Amino acid sequence: MSTASEEDADDASVIRRSRQEPEAFALVFRRYAPDIKRYVIRRLGADAAEDVVAETFLAAFRQRDRYDLSRPNARPWLYGIATNLMGRHVRTEVRQLRVLERMGTDPVMEPFTERSDERISAGASGRALASALAALPRGHRDALLLVAWGDLSYAEAAQALDVRVGTVRSRINRARQKLRRHLGATDPVIYVSEEPVHE
Repeated sequence: MSTASEEDADDASVIRRSRQEPEAFALVFRRYAPDIKRYVIRRLGADAAEDVVAETFLAAFRQRDRYDLSRPNARPWLYGIATNLMGRHVRTEVRQLRVLERMGTDPVMEPFTERSDERISAGASGRALASALAALPRGHRDALLLVAWGDLSYAEAAQALDVRVGTVRSRINRARQKLRRHLGATDPVIYVSEEPVHE
């Protein structure tokens, strides 16, 4: 396969090929490692992120024989693996949010200017938001942050979490309600868009 056609191939095709040619999986890493690393840093901080990202791609590589090849986009699958692995770091995540709460600024936010970051941060008090996020149940926080910081659609977040889309909607709705209560008069629209962005 030529380099150009390799780069254009969908993820399922790349994963299928990697079953015979393991080195082909490197393309999946190149496509998604930067985004997943940024997402994990936002949630756990830089120290834990390196390990979680490495573990995510190692687990994905080992599980590639079980990947559903009817799904051309591996992004939700990879975010799901990362989210599961982050479950071992809940204390680190809450500690990271508490640091943000005390400092009032997100140490990794400034280099990233994507719309999802703007959506969750614009106009909000970083301290209050961090406190509110730390207080959310893990399932609610996972759904909310996969959409807001991971920039996944509701359907992709459902795939990543292995739950129904309605469950993701419900968790995000509840998370937003809790954020509203926690943040008082601050405009809740900034936290996560109500409409499914990519569906």
